[in-house]
Amino acid sequence: MKSRIMYIESKVGDLPGPARIGRVTFSKTGSTIYYQGRSFQRVRGFKHNYEDRKTGDPYWISGPKRGGGDAMYGGSAPIQIDEDVRGEYWRDIRGQPERVNERAA
Repeated sequence: MKSRIMYIESKVGDLPGPARIGRVTFSKTGSTIYYQGRSFQRVRGFKHNYEDRKTGDPYWISGPKRGGGDAMYGGSAPIQIDEDVRGEYWRDIRGQPERVNERAA
């Protein structure tokens, strides 16, 4: 399966919601994303583009931006970065290799 570093934000309750940067994998058709044992189905939702297939909870999932600012509605809460993608995220996506030890964006 194809994998990619993505921005994953829960849209349950508050806007913006808790968010992470992590590596996801895609189904063959690309309509389902898998992340940390969960699966997310692509939908045409209001203020979200994926839903957790088990719970139906809404999520905004997108590619991370080079300049940061990944949240759908801005926000100042730190975005946690998964350990296994931290170096690649800071070096290759953000172009800031000096920040590879930072755990949040």
